Amino acid sequence: MTERRLPFFVYGTLRAGQRNHGLLRGRTGAWTPATLPGALLFQGPGYPIAVLDPAGTGAVHGDLVDVAAGPYAEVLADLDMLESYRPGDPAGLYLRVARAVRTARGTREAWVYVAPPERAAGLLARARPLPTGTWPAGPAS
Repeated sequence: MTERRLPFFVYGTLRAGQRNHGLLRGRTGAWTPATLPGALLFQGPGYPIAVLDPAGTGAVHGDLVDVAAGPYAEVLADLDMLESYRPGDPAGLYLRVARAVRTARGTREAWVYVAPPERAAGLLARARPLPTGTWPAGPAS
């Protein structure tokens, strides 16, 4: 099955200034500030974890990244590996799902890496989301 060529919504270590940003350097087009509605952001061990919000009230802030056509398949494989996503394997660290994200110019569908249901349930039950929906969260106010 051929994957759809969607942009990616990044909200953590792939963003500019973060440790995995170099993985995308030279292989992308536009980076647009964006928001993923209906999601909550949690602090993982050195990285953030987005969880689809059952109440639909949360939002995660990040960037919508358009990937250049030539390296698209390679970027997709690299990001899947980084996020421990394997199609059809629910035991991975993340799931890759297509979701609508909002930008100042409108809504676009994008690939987003989110916590799988079992991990999401644990986070929702035991952890507090980052209140700003942005990572890194910075000092508490």
